[in-house]
Amino acid sequence: MLVYRHGLLPISETFIKDQVLAYQHWRGVLIGRRTTPGLDLDDLDVRLLRASRWPIVDRLWWRAMRSTQRAPAPVADRLREEAPSLLHAHFGLDGVEAWPLARALDLPMVVTLHGYDINIAREFWEAGAFGRGFRRYPQRLLALADAPRVRFVAVSQAIRRRAVAFGLPGEKIDVRHIGVDRRRFAPSGRPIAERARNVLFVGRLVEKKGCAHLVRAMAAVRSRAPAARLTIIGDGDERVALQRLVAGLGVRATFLGAQPAVAVARELEQARVLCLPSVAAANGDTEGFGQVLLEAQACGVPVVTSARGGAEEGICDGVTGFAFAEGDEPALADRLTRILVNDHLATTMSVEATRFVARSFDLDRCTEALEMLYNDIINIDRRRDRRAAPR
Repeated sequence: MLVYRHGLLPISETFIKDQVLAYQHWRGVLIGRRTTPGLDLDDLDVRLLRASRWPIVDRLWWRAMRSTQRAPAPVADRLREEAPSLLHAHFGLDGVEAWPLARALDLPMVVTLHGYDINIAREFWEAGAFGRGFRRYPQRLLALADAPRVRFVAVSQAIRRRAVAFGLPGEKIDVRHIGVDRRRFAPSGRPIAERARNVLFVGRLVEKKGCAHLVRAMAAVRSRAPAARLTIIGDGDERVALQRLVAGLGVRATFLGAQPAVAVARELEQARVLCLPSVAAANGDTEGFGQVLLEAQACGVPVVTSARGGAEEGICDGVTGFAFAEGDEPALADRLTRILVNDHLATTMSVEATRFVARSFDLDRCTEALEMLYNDIINIDRRRDRRAAPR
């Protein structure tokens, strides 16, 4: 099977690598247009899709593909050598981009919808807010959904609902959670009740992640938990503004920038609670799920979140952490404070969080469910071929 991502692979997309490595019954070959600074891919089968060894010729091939919707012949010829039976593209934009390849190879395709690819309102794409090259993305995604050999995976029920509202047919969208590697994310460090009052945030520093709400809530937390500290992992356009906000409010906070998964796990060993205070951005973008919620709970760290998918499906509210309404800073401060000052509550949530992830979000079991969907797609495709064959 071919797993397509345009850029291989940014540090924020560990979940794609983890899923490919977790395949038990399928062999995944990761393919993409270019490398990007980020994850070490030495333990994966990786193919860079070069139409020519000359960069200018390569660019012309791919430019021609966008206009003609025909894959570069040299690329298709090399991929046939892998004898693939399915193409899986991550993110809607990559599904649109990869469809000519799937057609050239005569393959069915599944596209995973993760978040921004379906949450951002159509008018923002069509107005050229993300560049002229993406103005037709909504139109092309809806056209892709009409193709009989294309199916979609949503990473949460919230993403599925949004995809249906966008115009994708509900009968072609299956929900499959990605899950978390419990071998890598497991309880370690001191018991939760013995830890310092550390709050951890992990995510890109962009509008939809809502970190500013967390900073303002931390200012209120100080009245009941004076020792509370905030650690922020991630980078983005809002970093400078957030640093100014921290300084202005006198919040005790440390910015660590973008970090690999091993560093996130190290910080989780010291955290009392993880917070993902996501909100809807002005362009409609929202959190698709919030994979870090599962990673934290797998490590026995309670969570507080307003992430739409994660708050509904990724925690047990009041048991493994707390959900709160988007942007409700007093509620956020209250939920954080309760976990920070109540050792018994923190301990109980820590134990239940680990059990919850083991029960519902183990990576191997989630990937097995995805592989069963692959099998269904292949079987449906074969039956379609038999019906279409001349008698």
